Amino acid sequence: MQKTGFDNQKYIETQSAHIRERIGQFGGKLYLEFGGKLFDDYHASRVLPGFAPDSKIRMLQQLRDDVEIVVAICAGDIEKSKVRGDLGIPYEEDVLRLIDVFRGMGLYVGSVVVTQYSGQRAADAFLKRLDALGVRTFRHYPIAGYPHNVELIVSEEGYGRNDYIETSRPLVVVTAPGPGSGKMAACLSQLYHENRRGRTAGYAKFETFPVWDLPLKHPVNLAYEAATADLNDVNMIDPFHLEAYGVTTVNYNRDVEVFPVLRTIFESILGRCPYKSPTDMGVNMVGSCIVDDEVCRDASHMEILRRYYTALNGRLRGTVDKDVVYKLELLMKRAEVTAAIFPAVAASLKKEEITGAPAGAMVLPDGRVITGKTSSLLGASAALLLNALKALGGIDEELDLISNQVLEPICRLKTESLGHKNPRLHSDEVLISLCVSALTNPIAALAQRQLPGLKGCGAHFTVVLSDVDEKLYRRLGMHVSYEAKYERQRLYYK
Repeated sequence: MQKTGFDNQKYIETQSAHIRERIGQFGGKLYLEFGGKLFDDYHASRVLPGFAPDSKIRMLQQLRDDVEIVVAICAGDIEKSKVRGDLGIPYEEDVLRLIDVFRGMGLYVGSVVVTQYSGQRAADAFLKRLDALGVRTFRHYPIAGYPHNVELIVSEEGYGRNDYIETSRPLVVVTAPGPGSGKMAACLSQLYHENRRGRTAGYAKFETFPVWDLPLKHPVNLAYEAATADLNDVNMIDPFHLEAYGVTTVNYNRDVEVFPVLRTIFESILGRCPYKSPTDMGVNMVGSCIVDDEVCRDASHMEILRRYYTALNGRLRGTVDKDVVYKLELLMKRAEVTAAIFPAVAASLKKEEITGAPAGAMVLPDGRVITGKTSSLLGASAALLLNALKALGGIDEELDLISNQVLEPICRLKTESLGHKNPRLHSDEVLISLCVSALTNPIAALAQRQLPGLKGCGAHFTVVLSDVDEKLYRRLGMHVSYEAKYERQRLYYK
């Protein structure tokens, strides 16, 4: 069983209580810029074992009656058909997905605001689509010289030109499908309009990482740098907080760099700035819910290594710049991370050396390292999956869970009828075969029952994993990495 380093229930309780406290500080109305993912936060769950991917949205459910969600999307992102990398869907489709998820969890979605709107055709089409679906929409416009031209920003021609987003609840959570969507600007625009109407309202920022009350070089914070290496985010000591309170806290460069401007904007809108530092603006309580620092350190080291392999593969595909790889190599040195921390790397490479074909290895919860090799019927990922299930179920490794009589017809079907060049079964195909075998084979049934035991396990492969295999492993809750090397030398891979 995976070790726990984070108290998830404590987090839900303390985080929701802290947000309620912040609402009270601003007279009962708070615009909360929500950075990162409201749910499916798998980065947080990997570096903070015990953190549930949906923790943040479950926390908001504690405030259900007081919460209203506004989803922001940049018109430019719509025009460019920007795609969410982890899901492979355009941002505008993710907006609809987010609304469905929020509503399904009993949270009120008030509206969608399209930011940086300047008459883009694609944005107009999306606005019409939302109107037809019964979703309220608002438009926010570009402001010349933003964010430095404060005189223009805080005026009728700046924020005053934006639509006032009509809200009805004390806590307005502004979220978005991706970065750079204009969440902060939307919140500050609302403060301007609320102030014009003689109403009191405040602003706060929710970012899970970096964790402000952990040291700068703590592996959890270094893992965040690794995750955002392509964005040029850098963790740094908050100099404003240090000057104001004499306390060392961690923030990241963008928030620190923009704070003097934000302070001026606050002063122009409210007559004063309610915060003395970027750290003051935050409401994050993650650091206080870590219960085993060593477990979180180890998990973060593993995440840094995985991010490095991901970058190497991005470099292979031409989607990641070489500077990102260099940055990750430096981060690994700072964190004292090498491939040796993950036994599956050496085990898979050794297996490939012995067999002369692609191989994989997995570390089970009890520390055992299991390998899988490529065969005429099974790919390395499929073989590794079966071998891991055998190990978890105490099944003799020499036993065949699935008869060749079952596997061979499927392989022939793939090549003869479906036009595949590779007859070997992928992980999803072998699992279906295992389920069929389990109907008549009690050993196969025993192996099938071990699937939940794979959650949290890490696996490494000696070649680039196919999309179908990688997705299957991730659906099982596993962590996957692989060498930046294709099984076959080709120019086109799909």
